[in-house]
Amino acid sequence: MNRKEVARRLSSLYDRRAVRTYVRVKMRFDPLYGAVLQQLRDHDEPLIDLGCGIGVLPFFLREHGFRAPIIGVDFDGRKIDIAQKAARRYCDIDFITGDARHSLPEDHNVIMLDLLQYLDTETQQQLLSNVARIARVVIIRQGLRDTSWRYRMTAAVDVIGRAVRWMKADTLNYPTREQIVSAFDGFAATVAPSWGRLPYNNYLFVFRKAASSGMTNA
Repeated sequence: MNRKEVARRLSSLYDRRAVRTYVRVKMRFDPLYGAVLQQLRDHDEPLIDLGCGIGVLPFFLREHGFRAPIIGVDFDGRKIDIAQKAARRYCDIDFITGDARHSLPEDHNVIMLDLLQYLDTETQQQLLSNVARIARVVIIRQGLRDTSWRYRMTAAVDVIGRAVRWMKADTLNYPTREQIVSAFDGFAATVAPSWGRLPYNNYLFVFRKAASSGMTNA
C-alpha cells in the first residue's frame, strides 16, 4: 500500500474535516510513522503509546501488519474520544484517558511522541525512569532544546497549539538530548534526526535493553 493510499484510509477514519486534513498532512510530510514501524517490525510484545493523541500511530501500525495489542494513553479526553470513535475498524487497540506519570503495565514496549515538553524537568525524569523500568524497547520522538533555528520554530508552533487549545498543557519545557539519554542506563541507544520535510527540531531515540549499552548517531 503506497503512502497516498494509507493517508486516504487513515483520514477516512475521522468525522471532522480539520482532523482528516491534519492526518493527510502528517502522512505526507512526517517521516516518523515509517521510522517507528521499522523499529517494531520484529517485535510482538504489547505496546503502550503514551501521549497517543487521536490515535494516528496505532492505526498506521495496524495498516502495516503490526498485530500486537496496543494501549493508547492521553491526558486529553477530547482526543481520546476522537481516537475511540475512529478505532472501530481495528482489533486489540484500547484508548484510555490517563496520566503518563502514573504506574505503567509491566512487559510492554513504549512509544512517546512529542510528549516530554509538556512536563517539568523533574516529571520528565520520573516518567523516563518509569518507562525504562518496564520496557525492553522504548521509542521517543522529541523536540530538543538547543541553539538551532529548528528549536525556535518548534517552540513557536507549540505556543500556537496551546493558544488554540489543540494542546492541553500548562507548560513548555523542552529537554536536552543528554537529559533523555541519561535515563536509559543499560540500554543500547540510537539517536537520529526525525524532521524530514518539516522545520521542527525533532529527533528519534530508540532504546533497547541490553547487557551492555552504547549510543550511536545516524
